[in-house]
Amino acid sequence: MVYFERWANAVSHWIILARKVFPEDAQDTPMQVFVRNHCDETLDEMLRAEGRGGPSFHSHCAECKREEPLFRCAKQTCIGPGIYCEPCIVKLHRQLPMHMVEVRLTRWARIQLGHIPGTFCGRVRPAHKDFVVIDVLGIRVVKLNFCGCDSTVEHRQQLMRAGLWPATSIDPQTCATFNAIKLFEVQNCLGKISAYDFVRSLEMLSNNDGLEVDRQRAFRAIVRQYRMMEMFKRAGRGQANSGVGGTAQGELAEPNCRMCPVPDVNIPEGYDKIKWDEMEEDQRYKYFLELSQDANFKLINRNVSTEERDPIVDDGAGFFCNRAEYTEHIQKNVDEEEISNCSGFQAMFLANAKRIKGLRVTGIGGVTCARHNMWRPNGIGDLQAGERYCNMDFLFFSSILGFVLTYLVLSYDIACQFSKNIWTRMESLPEKFHLKIDRANVRWMVPNFHLPPHKTGCHSAFSFHWLWGAGRTHGETVEQNWEFLNGIAASTKLMGLGARATALEGLFSFHNWRRLRMAEGIKDGKVHKEAFEAFHEGLAQLEEVDVESWRAWVDKWEKERHTENEKGSPYEMEIHRLIDVGMTLKEIRIMLAAEEYLKTGDGTEVEREDTPSTFITMGMELEEMQYANGPNPTPMQALEILKRRTAVRTRVQAFRKLQGSYMPRLRRYLSPSQKKVWDEDDQQPEATRLFMPSDISAASRKKACAPGLDGVEARLRTGEASDALGQLQQGLRTRTMTNRFKIRNWTGQRALTRGQGILRQINIRIHAAKLRYRHARQALLRLKGHGKWESQFRILEEDDVRTLNDRSLREEEQAHDEFLGTLGMADGLAATGVVVMGESHRTLSWIWYSASGTSEAGDKKLHEALRVEWCKAYSRANRWREELVLVEEEMRQMIEYG
Repeated sequence: MVYFERWANAVSHWIILARKVFPEDAQDTPMQVFVRNHCDETLDEMLRAEGRGGPSFHSHCAECKREEPLFRCAKQTCIGPGIYCEPCIVKLHRQLPMHMVEVRLTRWARIQLGHIPGTFCGRVRPAHKDFVVIDVLGIRVVKLNFCGCDSTVEHRQQLMRAGLWPATSIDPQTCATFNAIKLFEVQNCLGKISAYDFVRSLEMLSNNDGLEVDRQRAFRAIVRQYRMMEMFKRAGRGQANSGVGGTAQGELAEPNCRMCPVPDVNIPEGYDKIKWDEMEEDQRYKYFLELSQDANFKLINRNVSTEERDPIVDDGAGFFCNRAEYTEHIQKNVDEEEISNCSGFQAMFLANAKRIKGLRVTGIGGVTCARHNMWRPNGIGDLQAGERYCNMDFLFFSSILGFVLTYLVLSYDIACQFSKNIWTRMESLPEKFHLKIDRANVRWMVPNFHLPPHKTGCHSAFSFHWLWGAGRTHGETVEQNWEFLNGIAASTKLMGLGARATALEGLFSFHNWRRLRMAEGIKDGKVHKEAFEAFHEGLAQLEEVDVESWRAWVDKWEKERHTENEKGSPYEMEIHRLIDVGMTLKEIRIMLAAEEYLKTGDGTEVEREDTPSTFITMGMELEEMQYANGPNPTPMQALEILKRRTAVRTRVQAFRKLQGSYMPRLRRYLSPSQKKVWDEDDQQPEATRLFMPSDISAASRKKACAPGLDGVEARLRTGEASDALGQLQQGLRTRTMTNRFKIRNWTGQRALTRGQGILRQINIRIHAAKLRYRHARQALLRLKGHGKWESQFRILEEDDVRTLNDRSLREEEQAHDEFLGTLGMADGLAATGVVVMGESHRTLSWIWYSASGTSEAGDKKLHEALRVEWCKAYSRANRWREELVLVEEEMRQMIEYG
């Protein structure tokens, strides 16, 4: 009895001594405990696991005790950190006896941590009876013993040294193998597989009865910790004396773009002391820093969890900007609302108008390098109420914080508006964000795809096509990056603030690792160069053409501030119309804006932005996008349609909203077949019937439309038809001159092939103008019926689309025969005077009728059209030449970066 009491007291005493006392918040806020106490330790264990482990493991073979072992299981699918000699590692892996699934299937086997596999521990500390391991082969409940030999090694460290990542830092009961974590990381980044789907798939591999305990929460915590530690490891914080706590601003944004110019890293020393005016031009633009900026409204985040329970680790150390500074700046501009007033561009307006109830984040803004698609450090930030200037200003200046810059190019879809007062807005930011650069060396550009909806005045001034030093940069890189991220939007929408930031940081880093800018287009660059040289040589032989003055005009315009050039753009026609067929579409829009009655179909007043002409113009622009694609698009055209589908759908929705105001009773007066089309919900945006006033019958139009709406469309259609004829004439006359000097100056297959690029571009423009005219005339016929206007705008037959001669073929034949006449040969026979076949039957197409169309005026207009084409061809050749120089320099910078 006495013996039993002594034994009981001893056991009770031992239990009391061995009981662990956990902090009160250890289980409630495990992420805070991990961040506060175990980041450096976990990072050390990761490096230890990837290294050789402790001396007791790497000094002798874990199997035969031979000295200096060199091999171990590379993927860590075998339990234990042992290192083996070559014969032993081969023998042990013939049937994978140490594989985790093999061990688990043996009920009596226990996993012993802290010792070489096959040895025993004298101070065993059993783990929880239902210890769970998440592996690539499933989720298993295993028997596991911790080692008590060394009291300084915590249980979490023993798990890490065995290739197992614990879900909690204190008293872990669930872990995941490194292999499972890495597999999920790759699948999540590439296929956007969510943690829910990944864990469910492992549960089904283990036991498909659906009765397994949910392990998703534990696995998400593991993945988040792993991603955080991966960022610290890649940044070298494990080898730094200051550890995780010494991480600098933006240091975790790895990898950086190795091909962008970084002072004192991959560009020559003394970069900031270079005399740029004395440097050769091809050397100057190699050091441009080109950035692309935009917002994404798919990556929203709902108001779940709190910042206290789900903190952001190392705020501002990665791709996201410093949240504290960012929030302070935003709070100064809470009521700020900016809407672009550039015609046809409503991105900011639609963003600000979105419903934000229940959302903590309405989207994110980001900055990338415009040439290499790499995310910039501190260039990402959350949007609270749409795409406002205060948000985008901070992200732009934050992304270049601390950089020594001489030339800067920013691509932004509203650069024409963003650049206004940018330096005044910069003054509201802290001093460290102020950009120290000659403001004349900052160029504001609009991405190529986003430029067409802008006003005509923006097209030349903000186009990458005509920017000196831009090469083949298109400015759409940030849009391409958003496409990669959009797949993760559903997963991050309901995450807490910190978990979402870590998940996105991991994706940004993964994206940067994948990017590799290839030296593409070298062959195409050679073709453009040869085509332009042939074009130039032919024009240089014409006495009335002053090619050198055109060249000087282009060079001066590209290198000066575009908007301050008094002479104007060399890429635009000074003579806008070849014949006077009526007012232009732009002129009619201005007239309508002055006289419009701002009333909807219900008689209510509307804002100035929503006038009838705005509504009709929006519909006409959508129609132009639709019929330009054609009924049978090529594979490349189909790919472009897919890329643009989201933008077109947004514009169609905006059009439908206005249509509800100006055509409120539309559906009631549609025909049965039209109603069927109207009610279809699964239509693709490029195939959607818009039902403009001209698309319905005259009787229905009077009842369904606001008063005067059909008259507004008729006037705009008149201007559209007039513009289309002018474009058709310009294209035909340019093609005439091009064909003329092609036949006179080019002989042989090689020379003729080189000129096909320019001719193809001209023919595409002619075809587009022809389709546009026909569509506008059909709309006019439905709106006005037959009348006097038809003498001005006739039916355009295929035979009418020809040059001043009978057919373009006759023009080529004539030029060819004249050329043979100068040689004195025709079909091998002497020829003194060549008579062109069909010369007496030549007729003039009605599109060229003009009372003032004298020969002198015609030549002047022809030369004007030719000048525009030459300037564009010259710039294209320059861009390709610059691209080759830039790619070569980027290769050097990549190697120099290390």
